[in-house]
Amino acid sequence: MTTTDPSPTATARPSLRLARERFLSGRPLPLGVPEEVVAAWRRARFFGVPHDLAEPAAGPPLTGEPTLLGVARPVLDRIVPALGEGGALLLLTDERLRVLWKAGSAPGFGACPVLSEQEVGNNSAALAVRTRGRAEVHGPEHFLDRWQDVSAVSVPVLGPESGQVLGTLTVATPLSAAGTPHPQAAFAEATVTAIETELRARAGWDESVLLDAYVRAARGPDRAVTALDGRNRLVSEAAQRLVTPEVLGVLERTALHARESDVTGYAELPEGAGCTARVTPVRVDGRTIGILAALDPLDDPAPKASASSPPVALTGSSVPWRHTVGRAVQLARSREPLLLTGERGTGKSALARELFGPGPVQVADAARDTGLDQALPGWRSDRPLLLRHAERLAQPGVAALNSLLDQHPDTRLLITYTPGSPVGPCLQRLLDKLSARSVTLPPLRERAQDVRELLPALTPRPAPGQPPLTWTLDALQALERYPWPGNVTELAHVVRAIAEHRRVSGPVRRAELPDAVREGPAARPLSPMEHAERAAILEALRRHGGNKARAATALGIGRATLYRKLRGYRR
Repeated sequence: MTTTDPSPTATARPSLRLARERFLSGRPLPLGVPEEVVAAWRRARFFGVPHDLAEPAAGPPLTGEPTLLGVARPVLDRIVPALGEGGALLLLTDERLRVLWKAGSAPGFGACPVLSEQEVGNNSAALAVRTRGRAEVHGPEHFLDRWQDVSAVSVPVLGPESGQVLGTLTVATPLSAAGTPHPQAAFAEATVTAIETELRARAGWDESVLLDAYVRAARGPDRAVTALDGRNRLVSEAAQRLVTPEVLGVLERTALHARESDVTGYAELPEGAGCTARVTPVRVDGRTIGILAALDPLDDPAPKASASSPPVALTGSSVPWRHTVGRAVQLARSREPLLLTGERGTGKSALARELFGPGPVQVADAARDTGLDQALPGWRSDRPLLLRHAERLAQPGVAALNSLLDQHPDTRLLITYTPGSPVGPCLQRLLDKLSARSVTLPPLRERAQDVRELLPALTPRPAPGQPPLTWTLDALQALERYPWPGNVTELAHVVRAIAEHRRVSGPVRRAELPDAVREGPAARPLSPMEHAERAAILEALRRHGGNKARAATALGIGRATLYRKLRGYRR
């Protein structure tokens, strides 16, 4: 006689139902309940979601057709017949989990305008947004009574360039006996792939339309025109002589705002801009994708000093960088010591000098003076002190610094520290003491949107009569995708090298970038040896015009070895 053991999913569901009943009544839970499920139930209780919720509250109404829905609708209309008659429901939400579109039916989803955890508790769409991957929630894993007999699978829709979650696609069915994976998981993933393909095509088409509009408007050497869409920026040669980083910042924000409302007319530029900007929206199929700004100089421009770039240490409009600088400025108002931490090259010393402001500053570098024997004896107590590379302090240096803090508690002291190497107990106690007044600078890869703002600040001043350095869209995108292990310092070296050695005119093209930047990051983290190998291979391929056989011969390895290594970097 042959017997069939029940699946783990089938045996788990009754225990989950029992566990949920005990959770709702406040009784102890049985053993073996997945911690992530219990945590989801607890979050729902914390948000005040009633388990017997009849109908979720409706959020604010949507104004117009969201961009995601406009792109996804043709795909959804094509695949709806594939749902069949099996009681399946297809839902599309935006990034805030507001339901934009639905087709079909499933128990408990009759009137559900939003799928956020704060409104309906644990569900697959909220889980997919949080994990940025496919997520499934089955039956009693849900918090709501109305979804106890529902299985749902959700897949996030990611932006083609930013990688941000734009929304989710959910397939809900009656409770599946098959367990994980959901029977419609492959269907949901294929649908999202089709939507993301449409998004990539739409993004490429939008860029082409913006470029065409710019080319038409910028015809003629004296036409000062810039085209922006919040990601890309095209600036004519005449406009480069007029715009400042502050003006470009205003126009970038105007381009983003143009998607929500009409911005036709003159932009409100900062005082002393020295020019006016007449804005015209660029539209595709009734959608505003960006703006054209025609610049005209004022008869009495502001003093030239107002057009200077802000210091590199303060350049950047990304949320992580604005938060970091804001907190550092707030803490620096006090005369207590301040600790700036972060990876090498993130700009800790440069930011410290800006926080001190004008005036003399004494600098002590623990990389050269580990015991502070040279720096502290000549230090004046009324002068601010910048201590660099605190991670290199030896025990006598730590003792000397502790003594200084005890004797002069009101000293304006800024310390920079790069984590990574092991620290001794004395230095660790010092870092613990300073941790309450510390700021961590984000690496450049976490604020990639600041790369475009950093470029003009890092570019050397051009020779008289020479135009400033500009960049093609392709080059800018490569610079933004590169992870910059050396952070701002590495970016500055690349920009200076290009500015000093290029012998051609016009915007910098992607082909002029270093091999590693041009080819983009590897698909996985590489060891230092692999980084060196990859750089050598890319350089050999560049020298031999991409011919892999010749590159392998030049490197002294077999062609099969070269192919194998290249495949390994992509995994």
